[in-house]
Amino acid sequence: MAMKGTSRRSFLKSSALSSLALGSAAAAAPLHGAQTAEPAPKSPRPNLLLFCSDQMRSDFVGAYNENSMTRTPNLDGMVHRGSSFRYAVTNQPLCSPSRACMITGRYATETGEWKIATGMRRDLPTLASVLRENGYTANFIGKWHLAKADWKAQTGYNGWVPPDYRHGFADLWEGANEFEHTTHPYYGTIWDAQGQEINYKDEYRVDFITDRAVRFLKRPHPQPFFLYVSQLEPHQQNDLHRMVAPRGYAERYTKPMVPQDLRNLPGDWQQQLPDYYGCVEKIDESVGTILRTLEEQNLLDNTVVAFISDHGCHFETRNTEYKRSPHDASIRIPYILQGPGLDHAVIRDEIVTMVDLTPTLLAACGVPAPDSMKGRNVLPLLTSTDARANWDNTAFIQISESMVGRAIRTKEWCYCVADRSKIGTEVPSSTDYEEYQMYNLADDPYEQVNLAGRQEFREQAAFLRKLVLERMEAAGEAPARITPAHLYP
Repeated sequence: MAMKGTSRRSFLKSSALSSLALGSAAAAAPLHGAQTAEPAPKSPRPNLLLFCSDQMRSDFVGAYNENSMTRTPNLDGMVHRGSSFRYAVTNQPLCSPSRACMITGRYATETGEWKIATGMRRDLPTLASVLRENGYTANFIGKWHLAKADWKAQTGYNGWVPPDYRHGFADLWEGANEFEHTTHPYYGTIWDAQGQEINYKDEYRVDFITDRAVRFLKRPHPQPFFLYVSQLEPHQQNDLHRMVAPRGYAERYTKPMVPQDLRNLPGDWQQQLPDYYGCVEKIDESVGTILRTLEEQNLLDNTVVAFISDHGCHFETRNTEYKRSPHDASIRIPYILQGPGLDHAVIRDEIVTMVDLTPTLLAACGVPAPDSMKGRNVLPLLTSTDARANWDNTAFIQISESMVGRAIRTKEWCYCVADRSKIGTEVPSSTDYEEYQMYNLADDPYEQVNLAGRQEFREQAAFLRKLVLERMEAAGEAPARITPAHLYP
């Protein structure tokens, strides 16, 4: 619904955002090494705030009406005010490669970060570096996960990230590389730009990161800023092998609504869903606190806010962990935008992808994207019927670690090929694949029946096979072949 004649500020004051519990209050202490001050006047270009939640399923955003139990009033408010994409897809369902795609507009094999800890190429322009070249500050808080493991012995790979591995974030830096290994739900350590520790204790991790973001927003901003807030939740705490909600939150979901793609499959969703729901609720509160702070600092009307996740979560139903598969549970992600030029109150059904995010956010800031970026600016989909009619509704997906795999997600099909002779942690790609999985999303939206190799679908498989090969080539991969599956006569 449109809000003609009503500013976002007055809308916020009349919405649930101002009345619901919005997470921990921002501490009054200054930012690490800096003093708080009155907000600066608006800059001619909009500020940009990118919020990334780790491993959050798209169907847990309440406004999409796919989950009756999730509590996300602040994300719902963004959806109803701004622009969002119901079928947004990550191009690599794994933390580090997906984040590399996100900030470069390139595919994971092009970035060098095709699996965890390979290290992203340092010669590629990023969202941060391009914005800094155009007068922005580039600031980071939270989980990074893009540094290379070859400096682990010298600096501790999990923790402090040296400047050469920050890819354009050259102003405020408060984070850790593998955040899940240096922090726990109620205690932990991140590092500032100089390598000084910032510790927290007896505060939930999401609230701690939110507080750091609030402190930054309360600083003076004489030039437009880009702030990337990267939360870990609802990702599992690795050493505990489970999701951990804030105290008292999991108890709100003791009889959780179970997404339909999980119900018929073994996994650990029975144990994990209450905490997962609780983590999502706390992420939503974090979003609310940040939006409220932008409003209080007179920054809201001139700030583009983007909410995204790096990948989804299938709760060990598709393999032995939570992602690294071509299924919607792994690849579908929230993709919500609001701010100047974005408040159209629309939910689009076109397929957009992670590599499209940086070109889109640059366009929203009035900054041209470098020609090297492969992603597309999705903003025309918000206002142009012609753009929607001519949009290529396919997403190309590279899968590593669990397999050497490639996939295509269209509106009607999910199609995946793999080289089963190779180990997914050892090589980034192959030239010899075979059909592995194929789902008819129109008849089987929860991907329960694998149709790969069935005779009656060979014509469709041939079309999808050709499409995968074309998209591999466009992503800079070597020519390859795909052997059809022939499981049935």
